[in-house]
Amino acid sequence: MLVKTYEITAAAALASISAVLQILHIGWASPWGIWIDLVAVSWIVAYFLYGGRTALVVSLVGAIIITFSAPSTWLGALMKWVSTVPLIFIMILFEKLMRIKVREYSKLKHGIAAVAVAVVLRGLITIPFNYYFAIPIWTGWSPAEAIEMIPWWAIFAINAVQTAIEFSVAWLIVFRFRLNRFSAWE
Repeated sequence: MLVKTYEITAAAALASISAVLQILHIGWASPWGIWIDLVAVSWIVAYFLYGGRTALVVSLVGAIIITFSAPSTWLGALMKWVSTVPLIFIMILFEKLMRIKVREYSKLKHGIAAVAVAVVLRGLITIPFNYYFAIPIWTGWSPAEAIEMIPWWAIFAINAVQTAIEFSVAWLIVFRFRLNRFSAWE
């Protein structure tokens, strides 16, 4: 598939916005160090404007930039990527299975369904990933200590809120503030 110059430029700009949001780090840190922030909003904007392939490229480039610009280095970047990509994959899956076009996410019924499924998938991925990988590396706790110190429902809730914020803010920017007039499908 041929990639258009404006799509490459937009992807670079959206990945840069992700990096700037990481550096500014507007958001809320939970008592366990898990952030609710705006870093991945541009990844979802990329999906709404140019589709899944571009969103995945923006997310990978954004994660690489975050690796070098965030205090949490590669671990924070990997956790952001692992926790946000399920939403992108679910929207791509909805496109394929339900024959939804990206522009149809302007109707909230499709978005709410995608977010609901993505929240469950994100929880299924992030809870064990946190307990058995990220938290032991970050804190030095064993997985058993992590499970004892941080309730599973807190990890799930933080990730559910993060998914809702990423989708909602991106949706507002693209469909309500009419950034979609610059999309590949408009």
